[in-house]
Amino acid sequence: MVELEQNRIPRHVGLILDGNGRWANARGLPRTAGHAAGEAALFDTVEGALELGIKWLTAFTFSTENWERDPTEVEFLMWFNEDLLTRRRDDLHRQGVRMRFAGDLADARVPDRNRKHMADAAALTADNDQLNLVFAFNYGSRREITEAVRRLVAAGTPAAQIDEAAVAANLYVPEMPDLDLVIRSSGEHRLSNFLLWQAAYAEFVFPGILWPDFNREHLRAAVAEYQQRDRRFGIAADRRS
Repeated sequence: MVELEQNRIPRHVGLILDGNGRWANARGLPRTAGHAAGEAALFDTVEGALELGIKWLTAFTFSTENWERDPTEVEFLMWFNEDLLTRRRDDLHRQGVRMRFAGDLADARVPDRNRKHMADAAALTADNDQLNLVFAFNYGSRREITEAVRRLVAAGTPAAQIDEAAVAANLYVPEMPDLDLVIRSSGEHRLSNFLLWQAAYAEFVFPGILWPDFNREHLRAAVAEYQQRDRRFGIAADRRS
């Protein structure tokens, strides 16, 4: 097992949970079976994040574009997200995990029962501090940034006062730190409208496995790869002191 430098553990890791449908198709199963299998992968990864001391973990669970999928799959995902919250909430609470939600939750297409379960989970776990687990649900980064600017305009903020700090303060989870590491399973190399603002200087790892096969050891391997990177934040290596 690769030894990790404890002083270089990423504070915020983003997960793009890609490949559930392909995993199911390869086994002759409906796509919904892939989403169900992906649950175990997600929560084993949460356990791994707790073990490593990661403080923020954001999982892309349903995008604003996912409404265009087959209605049967969308209906399953709404039910599945609700069921996941009711089954996993108390265990996460006992582990000291704070559950948060980022996305357009006011969208009329989001069932009221989902909103209620999300609000209940957030309230129950609000004082926990071992890990901030953010579910990006009905999330699209362009929509997030657009809504942040609209809130500033609606509040009468003068144009000269709309700077990066003002926009960041109006994002879905204003206290969310920038991403250090983004992991996208399945080998695809794109962000797909995920945390564009927060990922400005993130490192990226693209393991070539489908999401249901991902686990805490793959998270650890991604962190080990991250620790080998020379993070420059736009500054040339020869200009840094």
